[in-house]
Amino acid sequence: MENNSASFHFNLTMFVNIGHYRYLAFVFCLLLYSFMISANFVIILVVSRERTLHEPMYIFIALLSVNSLYGSTGFFPRFLMDLLLDTHFMSRSACFTQIYIFYTYISFEMTILGIIAYDRHVAICNPLHYHRKMTHKTVVLLASSACLIPVFTIAVGLYLSVRLPLCGNEIKRVFCGNWNVVKLSCVSTIVNNIYGMFLTILTIIFPLLYVLYTYIQIVATCWKGSAGFNRRVFQSCVPHIISFVINSLTVFCDVALSRINIEEINPFLAVILSLEFVVIPPVLNPLVYGNTQYDVLKPCL
Repeated sequence: MENNSASFHFNLTMFVNIGHYRYLAFVFCLLLYSFMISANFVIILVVSRERTLHEPMYIFIALLSVNSLYGSTGFFPRFLMDLLLDTHFMSRSACFTQIYIFYTYISFEMTILGIIAYDRHVAICNPLHYHRKMTHKTVVLLASSACLIPVFTIAVGLYLSVRLPLCGNEIKRVFCGNWNVVKLSCVSTIVNNIYGMFLTILTIIFPLLYVLYTYIQIVATCWKGSAGFNRRVFQSCVPHIISFVINSLTVFCDVALSRINIEEINPFLAVILSLEFVVIPPVLNPLVYGNTQYDVLKPCL
């Protein structure tokens, strides 16, 4: 197969033939996408227009909503089109673009949630130093790091995949996944595997361990606090805990699905599991943070 040919297309083979029900699925997914766009846009609009919300916690929540718009828009327009088509071919350039969007989206989500954990840790464990530590400059630095690090690290990983000569074009997913492309390689992929492990540690394992560390510290602080203080801390941290746990589970499902033989499980279940990380976080974040009152989210000072 001519890997560098302009006519090269990947074939997405996990689309299940559901006949006329595909129109119902199209309408459902369109409504779901519309909700994601509108709900996350409302969060961004409220935070940007309300001056009392121009605090680190709310800025980071708004960044989560921006990332949800980014990730869902990188997936749903193409997916909606594929639902109505009988064939599901994607050009080489479109496939690698989608891979880059997906993996930067996941990395942004995990790193932003790690930054929110740091904000909660400082607000609860070092309240007297909160305004000194969480300055405007610090917020900009943290937000920039959460975005720039994944941009460059994922770009390197994508380059390692783009350069591989491929001996096939069938991807057993409803979207392009990096590991699915790497498995089509005609040559050794040891470098890709090592760098993939590095990215997993940097963007998933490290934030997970850091969040666990911060909440151990928070629990230790609450152990010494009053009942009223503990209740307020609990209400402040629950949205972040829910969001982080759900994101971690959806990413784990995606990684696990890439490593197993997809043909051994029910195709409908496989599709649902593969869509979790592009559906659940963009829907969940506005519901979790949007229903949290201002005085609950405000740093416990």
